Amino acid sequence: MKASKPSDLAGVWSASPTPFTDKMKVDKASIRRMVEHHVKLGVKGLFLAGTCGEGPAMKDDQRRELIETTARWAKGKLAIAVQVTDNSAARMLENIRMVKDCGGEIAVIAPPYFVSNRTPQHIAEIYLDTIRNSPLPVGIYDRGQYSPVLVPDEVIKTVYSEPRVILAKDSSADEKRRKLALAVRKKRQDLTLLSGWEFNCVPYIRDGYDGLLLGGGIFNGRLAQMIIEAVHAGEIDQADRLQLRMNKMMWDVYGGKDIRCWLSGQKKLLVEMGVFSTWKSYCNYPLTEACQKKIKQVMKREADVLFPWR
Repeated sequence: MKASKPSDLAGVWSASPTPFTDKMKVDKASIRRMVEHHVKLGVKGLFLAGTCGEGPAMKDDQRRELIETTARWAKGKLAIAVQVTDNSAARMLENIRMVKDCGGEIAVIAPPYFVSNRTPQHIAEIYLDTIRNSPLPVGIYDRGQYSPVLVPDEVIKTVYSEPRVILAKDSSADEKRRKLALAVRKKRQDLTLLSGWEFNCVPYIRDGYDGLLLGGGIFNGRLAQMIIEAVHAGEIDQADRLQLRMNKMMWDVYGGKDIRCWLSGQKKLLVEMGVFSTWKSYCNYPLTEACQKKIKQVMKREADVLFPWR
């Protein structure tokens, strides 16, 4: 995949959850429904095996099955990006070759899970060795202080400046990192900037980010599109109201502001929507009665954005 300008990848992306059967096998039938649902929502692409997609917890054969099945149904309809994060360039490059073989189009690098030598130089070497030798174009997933390995600002700036990097998901929730990304973009018009901070989308779009890559994109994707449209139209008050609506929906699905039911709640909603067959996950979040009650309310209250084509 080659993106000549940010508009090629701009818009709303979904950091997709992975559907499992009751026996924790990859649910191929639900993947097909998941792809069809995203196409109807009008999202730009899917980010597989990331935080929401449980990639770090999955077995290699499960990741391969997820990518192959998704790529088969999404071909020509949605771009496919896949997280390839590991603890060395050698392991990440091995992951990228697998992703390419399975039909993935963009290799996404998040911070390593563990690095004993945490000097900026060594962290930069891991990223740069991977990027420069990758057989696929690269995306960067910046988790800022929320990552076990903090990637310094100067390293992020260097990485964003690499020609093979075509996309960035900024989930740092850090205004300094946002300004840094936009400064790099002034020099690199082919870098697509997507915000992953779904509870505060408006400032990113207002300041010039190209879109949103959201863990809740499979159910809040239409609201996210409406936020982008409102900001581009100069209707900031309307965008803020839409953000409040989206936040309430997410808190209801995720189990409140403490996100108690997070992935279990999201998958339960997808079961109610007819997309997934179970709410199984590796994360073992609870699914409380209160959360299930809220999900039923969301199904009624938010039907127009959950199923905007109806």
